[in-house]
Amino acid sequence: MSLRAILLGFLGVLGVCGFSFFNDRILMQTYLVGNNMPVSVYGTLIIFVVLINPLLRRYKFRAGELALALSITLASCCLPGSGLLRTFTSSLLLPTHYQKLDASWREQQILDYVPQKMLPVVTPENEDYVLGGFVQGLGIGSDHVAISEVPWGAWVQPFVFWLPMLFCLWFALIALALVLHKQWATHEHIPYPIASFVDSFLPGPNGQAGSVLMTRLFWIGTVFVLAIHLNNYLCIWFPDELIPVKLRLDLWPFQRKFPMIARGGGGGLFGPTLYFTVIGLCFLIPSDISLTFAMAPWLWALVTGFLVGYGIDINQVVEGSYWYTGLKPRMFMLFGSNLGLFLAMAYTGRHYYWNVIRAAFGRKNKEADYLSIWGCRFFIVFTLIFVGQLVYAGLDWQLAVMYTAVLVIFYVVMSRIICESGLFHLQSNIFPCCIIWGFLGIANLGPRTLLIMQIISVVLVCDPRESLMPFMMNSLKLLDKHRQPMGKASLCAALALIVGLAVAVPLTLYMQYDRGSAIWETWAEQAVPKMQFDNAIAVKRKLIAQGMLESSEAVAGWGRFADISPHPLSMWCFFVGFVLVLLVSAARLRFTWWPLHPLLFVTWNTTHLTPFAGSFFIGWLAKTLVIKYGGNGVYGKVRPLMLGLIAGEILGAIVPSITAAIYYLITSEVPKAFRVLLG
Repeated sequence: MSLRAILLGFLGVLGVCGFSFFNDRILMQTYLVGNNMPVSVYGTLIIFVVLINPLLRRYKFRAGELALALSITLASCCLPGSGLLRTFTSSLLLPTHYQKLDASWREQQILDYVPQKMLPVVTPENEDYVLGGFVQGLGIGSDHVAISEVPWGAWVQPFVFWLPMLFCLWFALIALALVLHKQWATHEHIPYPIASFVDSFLPGPNGQAGSVLMTRLFWIGTVFVLAIHLNNYLCIWFPDELIPVKLRLDLWPFQRKFPMIARGGGGGLFGPTLYFTVIGLCFLIPSDISLTFAMAPWLWALVTGFLVGYGIDINQVVEGSYWYTGLKPRMFMLFGSNLGLFLAMAYTGRHYYWNVIRAAFGRKNKEADYLSIWGCRFFIVFTLIFVGQLVYAGLDWQLAVMYTAVLVIFYVVMSRIICESGLFHLQSNIFPCCIIWGFLGIANLGPRTLLIMQIISVVLVCDPRESLMPFMMNSLKLLDKHRQPMGKASLCAALALIVGLAVAVPLTLYMQYDRGSAIWETWAEQAVPKMQFDNAIAVKRKLIAQGMLESSEAVAGWGRFADISPHPLSMWCFFVGFVLVLLVSAARLRFTWWPLHPLLFVTWNTTHLTPFAGSFFIGWLAKTLVIKYGGNGVYGKVRPLMLGLIAGEILGAIVPSITAAIYYLITSEVPKAFRVLLG
């Protein structure tokens, strides 16, 4: 391992964790992380290998060194944005604020259900300072609040509770990634399109520029897309002098011709946006996957639209009140398909996984490598500690085990989707609290237990598009290819999480107390802090009306399973999703001609696939025509052009962010908002 590579990686950690909240919330530019293909990291990589590394001459960074630095930086990308800190502090403090505004919260005394160790310390003496300062801001005009004026002491209690839980979960996921890597990369040879894109830029053995940087078509694609985004960025500053390039197609009149699609929630499909990153990625993945993603949201809209015609709406909340964390049948169909894919993957690698487990418990086995064995051991240890922390939070151990199992299935399947398909912006929205709620019934949980599980879910997986495990899986692929020590790199990644959190948490809190509601967004400061409490109030009222509140609060342990009452429609959706994935997975294993890919059913109702569907279709069509009329030779020549499209869009996002930061530092004025990828 190279010391300078480690230092470069931790420099990236400081940059990502120190600048992301400022860029996302104050400058309002394209999110520096935003998804599992962060423009801040990959944009900086492109700039580094093109402009900086050649100037270092004999001290140029080698590919392995950059792969190591990337793995350290990427590990921290789950911290500063949607992965955690976009909503972490507001979800813990602002419920106290909304209880003062909402009479139903005060009537039901809903905050009394929450263990105080989870929340910041707010007393009548410090309320104006701790809560009022967070809401209104402590800075006055252009004068910023002093660091010493931020009420750090009020946050010690929740940090002591939440940070050990977060670290145990993250360390368990890093260990699990070490277990899965060999099976996925070596035995199954899945494509890893994001890692493949990154690898094309890494220097050669002697520090020479990556091969793709030497091709003319790459630069044509890069400059073309970069010029479009820079032109559109300048148009928001000079709207009377420049003409924007329209990237969204207006096909809304066709919506009237397909009422079933609109009825099924597919109205957005008639206004597709061109995402060059998606089009380029289609040349790095199998064509059946890109066609699957192009068709998936249309099929989902058709199915749901058909069911709505018969009075069955599986998109809507059937119990609870808030659409995001309420009980929705579509979530159970998604979980059923995730469980089916998880079991299919376990079956495919059953011999390898069984050998690793046996070796982890002391049975010698030549097929299990050293890293996988220790990864399995650490995964078991940290997972057991995590279960214990859930019990300490107030859950029965049975519920804690169920909760952890759902969480592990979710992260493994999400990582597999990204590593196999390159679907970098993935938000499955499978909340363990809702899955347990739907299987057991609210009468076997009670509002207090449900609320605790929902608070934990909001902190851990509220917006999982920036999750640690997919970052680690792609990093391990690069490290393995360039013969870097994956075990030591994983330890560095764990340390990066600690360092990143030590940087990001104080900076985030400081900016929130400095600016207050001036930097609020509807999602993070209004929706997220309220959703779990509104759901708890809704189910509490239902239990009161049924005369079951006291019995639901008295049940515990195995008693919760004595008289379970699963939600019927949710169970049917779960069964359908589970069976569909298993049948399609089995068909793909048995028949080489089988056209459908099981990823269809684990993505077709995810939140952000709809905006990408049009671009996936264009990418699939372009690749199909190239191969059909040009063959593999032409495909190989066109591939750098497609990599250029991806690079151009990444640079088109990062350059305006750099420009906006410079503008703010010079003028102290907030620049105009501009976003290239999904917000």
